[in-house]
Amino acid sequence: MPRIRTAKPLSPAERVRRHRARRRAAGLRAVTRWRSSTPAWSDHRVAEARSLAFHVLAARRIAANPSLLKRARSTVARWLERYGERPPAALREWQELLQRPWPEVAARATELSEDAARLRQSSPLATLLSPAERRRVHDAFRA
Repeated sequence: MPRIRTAKPLSPAERVRRHRARRRAAGLRAVTRWRSSTPAWSDHRVAEARSLAFHVLAARRIAANPSLLKRARSTVARWLERYGERPPAALREWQELLQRPWPEVAARATELSEDAARLRQSSPLATLLSPAERRRVHDAFRA
C-alpha cells in the first residue's frame, strides 16, 4: 500500500539542512579545505635528491682519485655487453659522456635538471661508492 504524505514537501534548502544535521549526528563533518595526506616532498623527489647526493659524493671521490673514472667506464662497457645489440639509450649517453674531460662529466652528473636526473637513474658513478658511504647517504634521507 503506498504511503500517503500529509506534510508539505520540503524545499531543497531544507533537505540539505536536514542531510547535514544527519551527517553531523553520525560524526561526519563537511570538508572545507583539502589537505594532502602526503608530505610536500614526494618519495620521487626524495629519491632524486638522494641520487644527486650519491653523485656529488662520487664526483668528489673521482676528483680525489681520477683512476676511478676508468672503473666507471669499464662498468658502462660491461653493462653495454650485457644488453647486446639494443642497450638503453642512457647507457650510450654515459659511454659518450665518460669520454669527455672530468670537469664536464662532473658538472653534467651533478646538475639540477630533468635530463641529468634521468641520466642519474642509470649511472655507473654510484657504483664507485663503498657500502658504508651508500648507507650514510640513505640514512641522511630516511624519513
